[in-house]
Amino acid sequence: MPIALGVIMLGLGLSLTLEDFKRVIVMPKPVFIGLLCQMLLLPVVCFAIATGFDLPPALAVGLMLLSASPGGATANLFSHLAKGDVALNITLTAVNSVLSLLTLPFIVNYSLMHFMGEGKVIPLQFDKVVQVFAIVLVPVGIGMFVRARKQGLADRLEKPVKILSAVFLLLVIAATVAKERAHVVEYFQQVGLAALAFNLVSMAVGYLVPVVVRLPKRQAIAIGMEIGIHNGTLAIAIASAPSLLNNTTMAVPPAVYSLIMFFTAAAFGYLVNRGTSRSA
Repeated sequence: MPIALGVIMLGLGLSLTLEDFKRVIVMPKPVFIGLLCQMLLLPVVCFAIATGFDLPPALAVGLMLLSASPGGATANLFSHLAKGDVALNITLTAVNSVLSLLTLPFIVNYSLMHFMGEGKVIPLQFDKVVQVFAIVLVPVGIGMFVRARKQGLADRLEKPVKILSAVFLLLVIAATVAKERAHVVEYFQQVGLAALAFNLVSMAVGYLVPVVVRLPKRQAIAIGMEIGIHNGTLAIAIASAPSLLNNTTMAVPPAVYSLIMFFTAAAFGYLVNRGTSRSA
């Protein structure tokens, strides 16, 4: 999966220039709005859903762990396919990955205290942050370098690479389903509705808040994808690792969410672009 996502991010880099990032720096409002949704609104929403669905304590903590996890390369890909502002996605992924070193342990430790009446220190995941940077920024940088030096080549490669990215995405979905096939039904029975509700609300918050504050539609799409697609792999690793939470039950919500989000993100991208094509 990391290799596939790296290839995907290389394709995204072929469509980007430094001007895309300069516009984000010059206009910090969308970055602030995205981080506000991700780091403040989302944990509150997740807490309400976990409480409202009366999830068992371990599953509630697992869902809260997911809400504290940053976005990743998959969010960038979906944003690219949905014609979102990929430069904004990459900026949000990078910044939120660093900030989550502080926010994720705080949210998870609070959740442990509230739902389970216990505390456990979650150490900072520097290696995971480095991994996110490697998968996201290095391939994108290579793609941008190719565009800067050989724009004609980048233009010719962009469409076939975009198609290849979609194929890789389908392979990632198939691999995820195959890996969890023995427990898919059980997982969905336990936490499926809560995970679906959290996913839909996450995307709604990520898209509608930027729309309300009158950000451009491309940026609203980007933030919607960034907020709605979490790094489930990171959440599962933290929940399962013996040196961290060491609780496989807490890994169930991220696993279920990771399956659901592929399909809801695809539907979201289709709907927002369907509206664009109709109004064009």
